[in-house]
Amino acid sequence: MLGRKQSVRNNEDWKNALDHIEETVPKKELDSLVKKTVKDIKEKCKGKKAAYAWSAGKDSLVLGEICEKAGIDQSVLVKCNLEYPAFIAWIEQNKPSGLEIINTGQDMEWLKKHPDMLFPDKSNKAAQWFHIVQHRGQARYYKEHQLEILLLGRRKADGNYVGKDNIYTNSAGITRYSPLAEWRHEDILAYIHYYDVKLPPIYDWEKGYLCGTHPWPARQYMETEQQGWKEVYDIDKTIVENAAQHFDGARDFLKAIK
Repeated sequence: MLGRKQSVRNNEDWKNALDHIEETVPKKELDSLVKKTVKDIKEKCKGKKAAYAWSAGKDSLVLGEICEKAGIDQSVLVKCNLEYPAFIAWIEQNKPSGLEIINTGQDMEWLKKHPDMLFPDKSNKAAQWFHIVQHRGQARYYKEHQLEILLLGRRKADGNYVGKDNIYTNSAGITRYSPLAEWRHEDILAYIHYYDVKLPPIYDWEKGYLCGTHPWPARQYMETEQQGWKEVYDIDKTIVENAAQHFDGARDFLKAIK
């Protein structure tokens, strides 16, 4: 069984778990969990204006399908201008019909002014990306659409805060509900397997399951900045070539590989 996401440092462990998921989670067991989750969503969201947050990551892909089963068809994706082009292209081809995309605008000039946000080496610094991009965009969407509840794909197995009974309201008056909070990693993988959920290209990239969805500068688990540039280059060399116009580290990396 996979442990907490932060403790699973081998990307192959995730792929291996997915390959053998039928041995771990029978479809009957998963279907029972799905039915219960749909029921919970209907009960908690009854009579309320609700939408779900969709990041195109594995958890949100499962969340989206289950929310749609529960009758919630409006969703939001928050991005900035520092995303992987291949990931954005996949989103455009596979996004839910009721999705609205919000761009919070962080770009190369912003990153130059915040160099500490490049390949963060501490979890609290990496978490700031979520506050700067996702949380800010979700708050905007919530207020513009006068929502009463926003559903998230947060799970306890990832060490995420979900509030009492998996729901909480923050100081800004935004109520967030995490219907998948009790789902194990294996349950998510089982849903992907049994329901044939198409995954974005990030899960085929190095550390895909460990890093998840993220702007490229938010890429974690780098021992050095040069390792960060190398991993991004292996995914899309044009990102590093463009960054070399702004960052010495990117220029040094390109010189080193020539």
